[in-house]
Amino acid sequence: MDRSRPKPDLVIFDCDGVLVDSELLSCRCLSEVLAECGLQLTVEQALELFLGRSTKAIEQHYRDLGQTLPDDFFPHLKARVLETFAGALQPIPGVGAVLSELETPRCVASSSDLDRVSLSLDVTGLAPHFGDRLYTAQMVRHGKPAPDLFLHAAGKMQASPSRTLVIEDSVSGVQAAKAAGMMVWGFVGGAHYRNRDGRAILSAAGADRVFARMSEFWEA
Repeated sequence: MDRSRPKPDLVIFDCDGVLVDSELLSCRCLSEVLAECGLQLTVEQALELFLGRSTKAIEQHYRDLGQTLPDDFFPHLKARVLETFAGALQPIPGVGAVLSELETPRCVASSSDLDRVSLSLDVTGLAPHFGDRLYTAQMVRHGKPAPDLFLHAAGKMQASPSRTLVIEDSVSGVQAAKAAGMMVWGFVGGAHYRNRDGRAILSAAGADRVFARMSEFWEA
């Protein structure tokens, strides 16, 4: 974000894969819990199908396949993810410095539930940068790639969509931001992009800019 250019009135950060390096961890948990139910899904397949999506998307996917997940599936998955995050989750390198320097109002808008977002920020020491300005897919009717969540966050922060910048790591998130009429930068510095062409993926989805290191945040 070139400091000499007009600043947005609000910066919305996705959480998973943008603030915290969680995407591989959560997809591994999903793969493991599905395997315990007799359903096979690799980590790579989980990334392709559900990156940036809410648990509703997982449930709908298996419903469309004619498969009903056990009643305790999502509580079990949530417990596994929270336990894993508590012991292994790390912040995206350099994101703390960006947040410390950023003078623009900011918030989080995530497909994860509030418990998971709160734990993620607490474990990685990023919580003080956001306070209670945390918005999740459970607060709106339609999750990403629908624009609902980003519009909800901007409304709560009293910012115009056209004056809002979104930082996203997923195709569904980029699509949601564009559908909301917002500028969106794709971030591909998470571990889940090590063997994938993130720049091509997010550029094709409509990202206005794609960057791979938080140290590049100020260069646009």
